[in-house]
Amino acid sequence: MVAAGGVFFIWKQFFIPEVAKKDALQKIRERGYIIVLTDRNTLNYFVLRGQPMGYQLELAESFGKYLGYPVKMIAADNIQKLKYYMDYHVADILALNLPATSTTKKQLKLTDPLGETRLVLVQRKAGKRTGDTLKPVGNLNDFPSDTVYVQDHPFLEPLYHTFYKNSGKKAILKRITDRSQELLVRDVADGKIRFTLCQENLAMVLHRNYPHLDISVLAFPIYSYGWGINLHSDSLRKKVNEWLQNERKSGDLKYTYLSYFQNNRINGYFKSDYFSIVGTKLSPFDAAIRQSSQIIWWDWRLVASLVYQESNFQAGLTSARSAHGLMQLMPETAAKFGVSAASTPAQQIAAGVKYLRFIDQQLPAEITDPIERIYFVLATYNVGIGRVLSASEKAEKYGRDKNRWNRHVDYYLLRRSKKDPVGEPDSTDLYPIDLKSEGFVNEVVGRYFHYRNLIR
Repeated sequence: MVAAGGVFFIWKQFFIPEVAKKDALQKIRERGYIIVLTDRNTLNYFVLRGQPMGYQLELAESFGKYLGYPVKMIAADNIQKLKYYMDYHVADILALNLPATSTTKKQLKLTDPLGETRLVLVQRKAGKRTGDTLKPVGNLNDFPSDTVYVQDHPFLEPLYHTFYKNSGKKAILKRITDRSQELLVRDVADGKIRFTLCQENLAMVLHRNYPHLDISVLAFPIYSYGWGINLHSDSLRKKVNEWLQNERKSGDLKYTYLSYFQNNRINGYFKSDYFSIVGTKLSPFDAAIRQSSQIIWWDWRLVASLVYQESNFQAGLTSARSAHGLMQLMPETAAKFGVSAASTPAQQIAAGVKYLRFIDQQLPAEITDPIERIYFVLATYNVGIGRVLSASEKAEKYGRDKNRWNRHVDYYLLRRSKKDPVGEPDSTDLYPIDLKSEGFVNEVVGRYFHYRNLIR
């Protein structure tokens, strides 16, 4: 995810050379989060039924916890664009399975290996199911003079070149910038193109959904792969390698890999209307959320993230404290905005957004930054305006900015002791577990930026 102000911060970095020269860990400390680049596909990064998921996302978040900073993701199918971001110090880590070749090492510092894979030729099998009469190529020595569509991927170029030579220089490589390896594999499966090249571990997963594909021909032998870090970011590379060593020892690295690359349930993902790789829906309530979001003029995906946070898109949910519906409104609040547990999902969503607008109108006018104002509205939705304003006063009293949320007002909302502002709350009985705000705003906003990366 990229915080709303984060995009502007990133481009500010781009235009200030002095910032680019800073040590990577120093930049992360000053910024307060890690910026990680990856691509969108069935394994690396996707949304399923409202939940952001993915192999690279899980690893990045695990490293973020190890380092003690949240992770902001930037996703693009164009690998050249991701490389461009790394070249100009927009991001800290390129989280792709980058081959450990001399070409890669000239452009980035590679971490220790995350794993190994190979490059394979993807083509369709002949037979009744495909309707193809051409037999698949069984050996590169027999490769015809034909076009092989490949993702324009600067780090895979040496592998492509080896394939080209081994095909007797008959292969005509056509580099595609706007389609991922996965989409090119799908094009082969649909008969739109005849050949593509794909990393084997991804191809094996996709093969389960497209069994009429042939992925048996090796285009490049086994190679190790890792993450990429800027050439003069050795301090960050050391930290990533420390984390990787711990992940290997604990078995977590292998578990994360298997949970995606050996997950038979991935076949079922393709049948879901709410899988971002094949569609653009988050929930059955998208139309109602889009409509109601106009009441407050928020991006509909931000409202959707709040709905997911409150109810996981379960319309009939009722909490132990009697909050109900998609927006989990308390009975008195629901009545104020004209809905009940019996109201339709669209009515519940509209009432929840009207409540958001009402909260916005109650907040102090001096919170002028629109992004900060969103943070305050979300926090108030969760714990009430009294607690938020009390934390704001305490922030001002102890030298922080009462009109900024992260690391200012939220710091004192989570540390409510009157005697010691950095201590524990005076009584946990006063703050039931389902009203604690720790992580609420960050989770809603963080999920929103995943949605913005992955849902159009």
